[in-house]
Amino acid sequence: MSNGRRRCFEQKGIHETTEYLEAFLRNLLLNEKNELHNRTLHISELLNEEKVDIGDTKVDIQDKKVDIESVLSEKGSDFSVKTTVHIHRLFEKFDFDEVFGRSAVMELLELKGSGASKLLSNLVQADIIEPVSGHGKGKYKFKK
Repeated sequence: MSNGRRRCFEQKGIHETTEYLEAFLRNLLLNEKNELHNRTLHISELLNEEKVDIGDTKVDIQDKKVDIESVLSEKGSDFSVKTTVHIHRLFEKFDFDEVFGRSAVMELLELKGSGASKLLSNLVQADIIEPVSGHGKGKYKFKK
């Protein structure tokens, strides 16, 4: 993680920790029964607390977060924290209506081509995004 992103997370009270790794290893090596739920690793709520002022109208990012959270929970996919953050960033940029492709994902998330392709493939398989026609090959949008 770059120093700029690290500082951004730290300003929001998000710090690196080995807590979950240690709990996993204690479960594995010592037969403990520590609960390890993906939802307890999510930081998206902390990242999306700000309001964005667009002219005279205010758009509450929390409303968008609820939309994508409901989509993610309905699909029942257990994505990693990193993938979940990527999904939130994509949704924040493209919402349900805008069409995007691999190059936009690469640019927005700073991924290489193979990483962006794999993410898109996983999101299609999880029924989070869908291919769209009429915009060229390899274009997608979030599924409502």
